[in-house]
Amino acid sequence: MEDYLEAIYDLDREKKVVRVKDIAKRLDVKMPTVTSMLKTLSKRGLVNYEKYEYVELTPEGSSIGYEMRRRHGLLFRFLMDILKIDQKVADEEACKIEHTLSESTLASLTDFMAFIQECPRAGESWLQNFEEYRVHGYKPEKCKMRSDSFATELKLRVNSPETDSTGSSN
Repeated sequence: MEDYLEAIYDLDREKKVVRVKDIAKRLDVKMPTVTSMLKTLSKRGLVNYEKYEYVELTPEGSSIGYEMRRRHGLLFRFLMDILKIDQKVADEEACKIEHTLSESTLASLTDFMAFIQECPRAGESWLQNFEEYRVHGYKPEKCKMRSDSFATELKLRVNSPETDSTGSSN
């Protein structure tokens, strides 16, 4: 049902008028399948649908459609931008994951994405700093301080007489 609500939500934003055949095409299913699901969604108060008429989301249906679109978008971006998954695969995987991921896990994933995009990934403890980021939010001065500290430590290690030409300790 969530896939249908998300598809209707997307189509409504694109076309402003949603028809059964548009939904069928979007979801790659037959029109009678869409009609059957629309009857179910209508009984649950999630869509306004009458045979041979346009489909409209109710406020509750629109809210669920929006949430599915939001989840899909966040997961898609994580898979594409962070894990570098192929676009088609990322879209398919995001669709599968969006329905099962808890809100708290999605919130952690969202925070992690923001953290690694906003703060330089410097030093071995950057993942440990993620918890501080989650608790206190983005603090540019903290990120810069950690990055500067890491750069100084790295220079010392590289320039130390106890390291070989690759920067490894003897």
